[in-house]
Amino acid sequence: MTDSAVATDESAKGGVRVAVQKFGTFLSGMIMPNIPALVAWGLITAFFIPDGWTPNEGLASLVGPTIHYLLPLLIANTGGRMVYKERGGVVATVATMGVIAGSDFLIAQFNATLPAGENELGQVHMFIGAMIMGPLAAWVMKQLDKLWDGKVKAGFEMLVNMFSAGILALIMAIFGFFILARIVNWIMDILSLGVSWLIDTGWLPLVSVLIEPAKVFFLNNAINHGVLTPLGTQMAATDGKSILFLLEANPGPGLGILLAFTFFGVGIAKATAPGAIIIHFFGGIHEIYFPYVLMKPALLIAVVLGGATGVGTNMVFHAGLRAPASPGSFIAIMAQTASDSYLGVILSVILSAAVSFLVAAFILRLSRKRDLETEDALAKAIAQTEANKGKKSDALSGLAASGASAGAGGTQAAAATASGTAAGASPYASTGEASAGAGGASTPATATPDREIKKIVFACDAGMGSSAMGASVMRNKIKKAGFDGIEVTNLAIANLDTSADLIITQKELTSRAQMKNPDAIHVSVDNFMNSPRYDEVVERIREQRSADGGAGSSADSE
Repeated sequence: MTDSAVATDESAKGGVRVAVQKFGTFLSGMIMPNIPALVAWGLITAFFIPDGWTPNEGLASLVGPTIHYLLPLLIANTGGRMVYKERGGVVATVATMGVIAGSDFLIAQFNATLPAGENELGQVHMFIGAMIMGPLAAWVMKQLDKLWDGKVKAGFEMLVNMFSAGILALIMAIFGFFILARIVNWIMDILSLGVSWLIDTGWLPLVSVLIEPAKVFFLNNAINHGVLTPLGTQMAATDGKSILFLLEANPGPGLGILLAFTFFGVGIAKATAPGAIIIHFFGGIHEIYFPYVLMKPALLIAVVLGGATGVGTNMVFHAGLRAPASPGSFIAIMAQTASDSYLGVILSVILSAAVSFLVAAFILRLSRKRDLETEDALAKAIAQTEANKGKKSDALSGLAASGASAGAGGTQAAAATASGTAAGASPYASTGEASAGAGGASTPATATPDREIKKIVFACDAGMGSSAMGASVMRNKIKKAGFDGIEVTNLAIANLDTSADLIITQKELTSRAQMKNPDAIHVSVDNFMNSPRYDEVVERIREQRSADGGAGSSADSE
């Protein structure tokens, strides 16, 4: 295969991955803001149903209407707002009510045909219906408004706006009642049969072959919020718990990886792994262990085997959660564990962590000699860089430590960056410049290298977990450096606009951030918690301030 063919193939793979990531982000955007409502429903169930911690017949009446009406309508409203703000949210909510009513009507008709004593079908909770109808209804409203934009006579704008939205909501509700409800019921039947088959045949652990690598490549939102949460919620409404909530949320595989680096890693990976364990296991931010796997792809075997072990354990003990555990913190998982599932769930976390740890430790031990050699090679490259620069550099010292731990791929990327700096090149390459990072991921890039930095945005898939953590770290560095007038915040990539001067993302997400704001400075990092790139950003701001004679130019200088 020629180089160009390989490049085209890699580009196609990246395009598919980015497309799936964007789809997953969109689904996540509908689900994540409503996770508190799902948590509340899970707690209401845990406390007040007849088998709950404090049974209460009156309060238990909240359970059914909340899951059948409130939660799907919240999701539909959020999806509608994402497409067309408040106007889209209202139309989406009404239209989704049509889907819910249509599904109930179909099931009631079917149950009426059953012989006396036959088990009747239960209600289908329209999570997937809301995730389809919400954005669809809002999009149709948006297109309709474009048709008569600027053509309505003065004084009739409000009348047209109100009635057009009301009439469209009616039409979409009827469409949902007669058409979409049938389609969604059919989809739920197929998916439910598939899950039941996997459980009955004992093959459910095999889903870890898909889920665990997908998590590492930031495709977890598409799987978790697009499939597992709707199906799990349906299952929990019937059985009181669902194993599906644990397929992606189990922190055991990531815990095993981080423990293996703690005992058998080298360089900064070994040094940072213990801290990452706390953030991953108790904070529920799984993204923090992804770079450890990506720097040594063979570790995918460890997370797959660990994940499969956890799923198998939950199957043996018939364990499950009452509601989604999001974030996937051990604390959140315990809060949502069904009363008869604590033993199974706790064992699934422990055993999956143990299996991942043993496999990862074996892999790290096998490659330890090579890792130490590459660590030395990087140290030499950075030492030469500092010699060329004529003085020590905190940023390069951090880069040395990071690169030493990054294994073969990461080290080569770091060394390349160091070498580039040594040659006098800016650590920020121009957009479109083919600079390879670890595993082919993009390295820092900017379209406007001289752009003044006043607003820094950390962006991740959901904009709530790892990016918030990175923004907090950067705020402390900015404060310590004595700079004022610099805003540091965090967002979901889908919500990025053109206001940011500098955007920091994990490498796998940089290309998407560049599409949202191509004029900003883009910085790729391996780990939001501890990246030498942060020092480079601080140094860059200091140079800008020094050139302008601004505040903070003398603070914390090398």
